[in-house]
Amino acid sequence: ASALESTGTVEAAETSSSSGSFPMIQIGRHRISRLVAGSNPILGYSYSGPHTDRHMKDYYTPERTVEFLLNCERAGITTHQFADPEHALPYLRPLRERGSRMSFICLSSQRDKIKEAVAQTQPIAMVHHGGATDRLFADGKATQVHDYVKAAHDCGVLAGVSAHNPDCIKRVADEGWEVDLFMACFYFLTRTIVHKDNEIPMLDFGLPFFKDDPKAMTQVVRQVKQPCLGFKILGSGRHCSNQQTVRAAFKFAFENLKPTDGVIVGMFPWFFDEVSANAQFTRELGKPA
Repeated sequence: ASALESTGTVEAAETSSSSGSFPMIQIGRHRISRLVAGSNPILGYSYSGPHTDRHMKDYYTPERTVEFLLNCERAGITTHQFADPEHALPYLRPLRERGSRMSFICLSSQRDKIKEAVAQTQPIAMVHHGGATDRLFADGKATQVHDYVKAAHDCGVLAGVSAHNPDCIKRVADEGWEVDLFMACFYFLTRTIVHKDNEIPMLDFGLPFFKDDPKAMTQVVRQVKQPCLGFKILGSGRHCSNQQTVRAAFKFAFENLKPTDGVIVGMFPWFFDEVSANAQFTRELGKPA
């Protein structure tokens, strides 16, 4: 038996009954929820500064992470995307022991560690990390990303490519790589910004969340045949001032992605039940037309 084999407890049975009407999409041979639970908050990546990072890390103990994912599953969210197998194992193993049947998508960039990651975490897909994808393409080393895709397939799992730069996804599609899915960031966070010609001195304002980026990425996503998972649809919290802005972000995502696409959303339910709210937005707005 694998390290993460499901034990089929009552909680798993409860999950399957609660997720029947949840919008679903097909990725390869796998049927997954159109809303995927992301991992950035679990890892302490808030994109809002070190104080929020620390709050997230303190909140997401392994025990609380297990409860969070079980709550996701009860709400109909059947898939979790994680980015660090070593960090994820302390909660993935007890999650399975609690009876979870959740599917996993692993995001990484080290080709030589794919086999180990697959053996340890039993993901349905291995996806090449977006930041690494953008950097390798910019450096003329796209073949390394292609080799990663081939290695993932050699390990018997689906293979995908993540990117923040829509041109990377367009190139992969145009060249006909044998990818099963894409992860598409709604914001081109890896673009190089140069202020040397600006006459007004500016402080470094961190990552660039440009307003029109989601339109540029979704325009490319609609042109590729593979299912895509849009991420950072909430702008790493920048569209979370109230539930109206959150709903509007979900609405934009589902209206501008293909009906065969989904979204990955990180959640931090410290003072508000974000799981139920986001699940409801997906049920309401994410039903295929």
